[in-house]
Amino acid sequence: MAGLDSRSQQLYRRAREVIPGGVNSPVRNYSPYPLFVASAKGAKFRTADSQEYLDYCMAYGALLDGHANPEIIEAVEEALEKGSIYGQPTEMEVELAELIASLMPSMEMVRLVNSGTEATMHAIRLARGFTGKKKVLKFEGGFHGSHDSVLVKAGSGATLLGSPSSEGVPSEVAKNTLVSRFNDEQITGKIIRDHENELAAVIVEPVLGNIGPILPKRGFLETLRKVTEENDVLLMFDEVITGFRLSLGGAQEYYKIRPDLTILGKALGGGLPLSAFGGRRDIMEKLSPLGPVYQAGTYSGNPVSVSAALATLQSLRKRAGQVYSRLEKMGDKMRRGIGDHLESARVIAQVNGLGSMFQLFFTDRPVTDYHSAKSADIGKYEKYFHSLLASRVFIPPSQFEASFLSTAHNEDELQTTLDAIGTAVKTLPR
Repeated sequence: MAGLDSRSQQLYRRAREVIPGGVNSPVRNYSPYPLFVASAKGAKFRTADSQEYLDYCMAYGALLDGHANPEIIEAVEEALEKGSIYGQPTEMEVELAELIASLMPSMEMVRLVNSGTEATMHAIRLARGFTGKKKVLKFEGGFHGSHDSVLVKAGSGATLLGSPSSEGVPSEVAKNTLVSRFNDEQITGKIIRDHENELAAVIVEPVLGNIGPILPKRGFLETLRKVTEENDVLLMFDEVITGFRLSLGGAQEYYKIRPDLTILGKALGGGLPLSAFGGRRDIMEKLSPLGPVYQAGTYSGNPVSVSAALATLQSLRKRAGQVYSRLEKMGDKMRRGIGDHLESARVIAQVNGLGSMFQLFFTDRPVTDYHSAKSADIGKYEKYFHSLLASRVFIPPSQFEASFLSTAHNEDELQTTLDAIGTAVKTLPR
């Protein structure tokens, strides 16, 4: 009947009464109201209003093989029949840690946890405990979860001393987080050298995923590895997004850089909550119960999530020769197609991406760091998002997120999406 609210509108109204902002993660909120999902399969999801959308958010990169992958469902069902959690170790945990270590040789030992936020928090604590130093260096635009040490933005001054980017983060915590500019070797090197005696680690997304993707310039990661080694500072790769997505061995395999510590998440769990951190044996042995750095979690390594991760990684290892080349070709097709439509419509924008990641920024500047990304016209992106939504194509609602392909997407779906993008950009102001 005309005039009635949609089911998603009704659910959003109910949610706002009992959930802050109506969502359990801020990125899910967009105007006029978020779509509420009822089910999903392959490259599509179906809303509470029974409308089907092509999905390029893919749970912000977690679903490398798409929604409701049969292998993962089978593994999870089998695990659930034996019990969801024991509070005791299992053989599967050992198998998964061994598999991760074999695929990412820098991770000589692995600790399983539940989320990327948890993993980066504990990895930073471990880095401080191992080195005996307090400070950590991050990069503008890099996202490492929502705990105090990393909810820090650039402050003033030549060394970019950090200041809180959220209420509730004490300034005395933020002062131990330094902030540099991604892809700026000179200023980053200076910060590391100036603070070598108090700097425990540098944490970096090797490809900035939460504001991009923004790719590292040639030589940037190599310089970062060299300078950290020379100054006795740990290098920590946050591969929550890039791990098992850029390649089977993540960004560190793709760029041939060996960090001291690595954080994994998203694709690791195959759609279930699971994260991990790991690295050099001498560092990891500082963790309790072996060492003095405490870390614990009741649901860490739970058999349901671990079963999904094992199924995911075992399958990827068998298919790696085909999976990553196909995702790269699909990504290239999307990036070229978007670029062609922008040129045809005479709309100025930058198309960024690598492998199965892509995004466009409505700016005339090449997007290589936080500042150039922030020059993008977010109002224009919002119009673009809603135009695609009207064509039943879902991309991340925020300009500052990456879009993701999965192995479940097919050529016809890509073409349908590119046609929708062509229509969308024609409606934008030049």
